Amino acid sequence: MYFRKKSLEELPQEETAVWTCENEECNGWIRDNFAFETQPTCHQCNSTMIRSIKTLPQLVNTNHDMKALAKGIKIS
Repeated sequence: MYFRKKSLEELPQEETAVWTCENEECNGWIRDNFAFETQPTCHQCNSTMIRSIKTLPQLVNTNHDMKALAKGIKIS
């Protein structure tokens, strides 16, 4: 029998401000509106991050000011 694949609905894309890892061997990045710091460090390799733009699917962040939130307690 022949089964036709269902066509996937295209998600709306938008240009989004992101932070990308400066280390060429690391592929870490984070959306700016989900970052807790004004100048974040990479969570994978602890390198500095560079602000850039990516075309990504739209995501709604209901907490608009993540950088103003108090940081949690680190568990060691």
